[in-house]
Amino acid sequence: MIDLRRLHVLRAVAHYGTVTAAARALHFTPSAASQQVRQLARELGVDLLEPQGRGVRLTAAAESLLAHADAIQARWDQAELELRADHGAPSGVLRVTGFPVAVSVLLAPMTARLRELYPQLSVRITEAGVPESFDLLFEGESDLAVVEVTPYNPPLSDTRFVQQPLLDDPFDLVVPEGHRLAGRARIDLAEAAREAWIAPVQDSPCRPHVLSACGAAGFTPEVVHHALDWNVCAHLVAHGLGVALVPRLAQLSPQLPITRVRCTGNPHRKFLTCTRSGGHARPAVTAALEELRALAAAAVA
Repeated sequence: MIDLRRLHVLRAVAHYGTVTAAARALHFTPSAASQQVRQLARELGVDLLEPQGRGVRLTAAAESLLAHADAIQARWDQAELELRADHGAPSGVLRVTGFPVAVSVLLAPMTARLRELYPQLSVRITEAGVPESFDLLFEGESDLAVVEVTPYNPPLSDTRFVQQPLLDDPFDLVVPEGHRLAGRARIDLAEAAREAWIAPVQDSPCRPHVLSACGAAGFTPEVVHHALDWNVCAHLVAHGLGVALVPRLAQLSPQLPITRVRCTGNPHRKFLTCTRSGGHARPAVTAALEELRALAAAAVA
């Protein structure tokens, strides 16, 4: 009979990419994690890991086993929910994660609203980037996440998670007051091709969106400054150091001498809600998703 604890270690190796990273997430030593996988391989009579350079990779047998393991985990989550279900109002603790804009615009007002509606429900918010949000869901440390679509997200076909569209957040060109484009209702982004640009830092999930939007407009931006926070971008723009594409939901300092200009072609980023498979049926999660959809509709109206 398969030891589900060892199976969970194998799932962690697949999720984090290395035995060392999986061991760190599970609070094991690397040798202990490796031993768990080796023991599982002996129980099944197949090889689960094989050498690849200085590391290891999953064998075809391990990939096949993981498809079943993910289904088992989803069924277990569903069974646990049914056994513990409170068929009345949502109650207990709901753990949610999201990146900064999602927390400010969606998760904070959602939590306030749920607190009014369901006094027995306690919502706990953790600000986290997109990779961390998926890790927390995988580890069972989060019940619901609001993430943005990036090239590095798990595919929608990944059966470990349920990912659903929430909203599209358009990008506006932000320019200093008095700039030649500031008085326009809408511009073609190509009109800013020769400007100095301020862009998100290299590892920001929004950087690919900005570069793709410029590429679709037919140019590569000359990026002279990089920023992590949207308000830092806005301050750089306010000092005449360049222009920037900024999401409409990013709340910029109102006193800055800057102007947002809408762009043709509607460059945007997509927000998703994400839960573990089987976890979206929990009453508290269902209530949270309903509130998030209402807030998202109002935010982009």
